[in-house]
Amino acid sequence: MSKVMIIGAGGVGTVVAHKMASMPEVFTEIMLASRTKSKCDAIAQKIGGNRIQTAQVDADKVPELVELINSFKPDIVVNVALPYQDLTIMDACLETGVAYLDTANYEPKDEAKFEYKWQWAYHDRYKDAGITAILGCGFDPGVTSIFTAYAAKHHFDEIHYLDIVDCNAGDHGKPFATNFNPEINIREVTQKGKYWENGQWVTTEPHEIHKPLTYPEIGSRESYLIYHEELESLVKNFPTIKRARFWMTFGEEYLTHLRVIQNIGMARIDPVKFKGVDIVPIEFLKAVLPNPGELGENYKGKTSIGCRIRGIKDGKEKTYYIYNNCDHQVAYKETGTQAVSYTTGVPATIGAMMYLTGKWKAPGVFNVEEFDPDPFMEELNKRGLPWNELHDVDIEL
Repeated sequence: MSKVMIIGAGGVGTVVAHKMASMPEVFTEIMLASRTKSKCDAIAQKIGGNRIQTAQVDADKVPELVELINSFKPDIVVNVALPYQDLTIMDACLETGVAYLDTANYEPKDEAKFEYKWQWAYHDRYKDAGITAILGCGFDPGVTSIFTAYAAKHHFDEIHYLDIVDCNAGDHGKPFATNFNPEINIREVTQKGKYWENGQWVTTEPHEIHKPLTYPEIGSRESYLIYHEELESLVKNFPTIKRARFWMTFGEEYLTHLRVIQNIGMARIDPVKFKGVDIVPIEFLKAVLPNPGELGENYKGKTSIGCRIRGIKDGKEKTYYIYNNCDHQVAYKETGTQAVSYTTGVPATIGAMMYLTGKWKAPGVFNVEEFDPDPFMEELNKRGLPWNELHDVDIEL
């Protein structure tokens, strides 16, 4: 009998609830909690079958989290709330002795910066308490890290060059919208670029480096070098890597909107006075932009996310490309969400499953690539995110 608590009722939380509810052999009891209980109730009603219990909780407040966790007594807490709330939820899990899993690393609310140091600092406390914390179990970070671990285990003696490529070739029909929380999305893609090369980080201006890359079933798309959090853990856990980069596609119209948002100050994360009230421009912008969780109905096209790797196997150079393509309409038909939410929520579900079935279980704080990739990779094929691999091909990078 396994009990799981999901915190967060956005698009990703919707997918996690749907997928867990369809797996009663693993997830016997499920609670979905959020600051707004009505959102949880709507998701639970849509799933039906009395599979989902719901609750209200403010994830910024450790005592509220502790009270809810102690009342429900889950085996694991799955955090799909905001990255700002990672540490309070980790604190609550530590206090209650419950395992923890998230999909994105912590970033402070008052600074557009994300890195793992804050969460890695919990390792000894979790280890001493005998609790498992699993970090970054979405798609990127998450599946891309597991793809890398799978490649290292089965196809390479040494990985030298890693390029993670993320293409969303879908069309939602809106002039401008973000595919996940606008606050987080805009903060992420407007930061300076950064990549790992020869033992050090190299910083670039936002979107300074870009080139066309060809994506399976999609074709050529302009791809931009940005910084993404899994690079930090992957170069730590695979020290043979000489260079690691992350590429993401953006349409010209999207970038134009983004530049305007920045130029007029709407991407600011510091408060400004408006009619005597402090407001944060990016939080106001989030309120007027389309809700990412409601984009799915008219979303057409596919995502394509994967790893392009070059390294050595049996003394010879080898190239390898492993990827998943996900169709927005197929994702919407199953869960009522678009593919970006789907590709994050399914891996979070599988990660919780790995813990509950004992396949990923160790005291301490771990990134997903530190566990055995094989059982996770098997479940991806079963749970809606099948992967493909190409050997000794032109990886374009």
